[in-house]
Amino acid sequence: MDSIVILDTNVLLHDPASINNFPKHHVIIPIGVIEQADRFKRDLGELGKNARDINRMLDSYRHKGSLTDGIDLENGSRLQIILKHSPLEESSQRSSQYKGPGIVAIAMDLKEKHPDKKIKIVTKDLNLRVKADALGIKAEGYEKDRFDDALTYSGHHHVEVSEEEYEEFNKLGSLALSNPKHKLRPNEFCTLKSSSGKTLGLARVAAHAPNILVPLEFNNEEVVGLRPLNTEQTFVVEALLNDNIKLVTLHGNAGTGKTLLAVAAGLKKVLRDFTYNKVLVARPTIPMGRDIGFLPGDIDEKMKPWMQPIYDSIEFIRTLDRRSRKPTLPANLMEIEELSVEPLTYIRGRSIPHQFLIIDEAQNLTPLEAKTIITRVGTNSKIILTGDPMQIDSPYMDAYSNGMSYVVGKFRDSKLAAHIKLKKGERSELAEEAVQVL
Repeated sequence: MDSIVILDTNVLLHDPASINNFPKHHVIIPIGVIEQADRFKRDLGELGKNARDINRMLDSYRHKGSLTDGIDLENGSRLQIILKHSPLEESSQRSSQYKGPGIVAIAMDLKEKHPDKKIKIVTKDLNLRVKADALGIKAEGYEKDRFDDALTYSGHHHVEVSEEEYEEFNKLGSLALSNPKHKLRPNEFCTLKSSSGKTLGLARVAAHAPNILVPLEFNNEEVVGLRPLNTEQTFVVEALLNDNIKLVTLHGNAGTGKTLLAVAAGLKKVLRDFTYNKVLVARPTIPMGRDIGFLPGDIDEKMKPWMQPIYDSIEFIRTLDRRSRKPTLPANLMEIEELSVEPLTYIRGRSIPHQFLIIDEAQNLTPLEAKTIITRVGTNSKIILTGDPMQIDSPYMDAYSNGMSYVVGKFRDSKLAAHIKLKKGERSELAEEAVQVL
């Protein structure tokens, strides 16, 4: 093994299985990393669970031999725990640049001892990467859950068709593309354009065949008083109202209407179409999984500051419906049993059947938390993830490694999922300009 990998605490807490994700490498975990991870073992959320998983995994490896001397893993790698750092020689010029038993110092020591091997630190700490780079040590992020196209993948394309093809599309209700310019995936959306650039119509890629386009079923559909204001929102409504699409991810800046349309579609499906029994709306408290606290009041009172944006959307929808010619929503919308606003803190272990589930601010989920939530979805349920990967509050996630981007990357070839990126803001003229200039 000519490559040595040193794992940081945040990598193990992010994914305990990261130990096994470096085949044919010499994987080193400093004892200080284990001690830091152990401090979180009593945490009641995902962080505590991961810390306990680390302890259990390392304990299960003890039967293979001494972890201090190193043991061989099934993937061809070698795992070793370094108990203490051996200081560099006093005469070493680099020893004065970085002192202490930290990860960088350990890497420098290993580089001195094994000049023929490649030494690298794997960490989600950007500052540590900068320090390592300044000292000549290679450092990189944990890339297993990274989705490199997170900011560019829109879920919809422009497709050029001839007048004859468009007539065939309208007549037969489908169009087979022989050589599309873009790779088309199930449930992606297309704007059909002529050779002159004129917009002819809108279409969706068939779930069973990525080279066949089908018409939108809910084109310009009204959703409890709301109508789509642009092409992107039309695609969103199509994905939200299509019962065959079980997972919808909506990526957009503030004011693009992703949360508002998701809530409106849920209310329509539950209160008007009776497709689902309940609309369940949730947002991650930051960080997700931590107890709400010991403030006075019941859970609804504690969650109200977190959920106020959802309440605002519901109130706006109720106002529009009340002003319409045929109101369908009850006056006591916030009090009915068919609408529930809950924290994500206690979702582990649940099964959620026959519900329209909306997870707002999903960019603040880790990949493991996103997996935990989606695996809770039961029979005849639908889940919507909304968020903006550019607005992440966690210090160890970015636009490419958060839970929402991870889900988009993993599900973009699935016939059960659809993704739409919204760019045009519709909240107000001022809000749209603020997004552009601030």
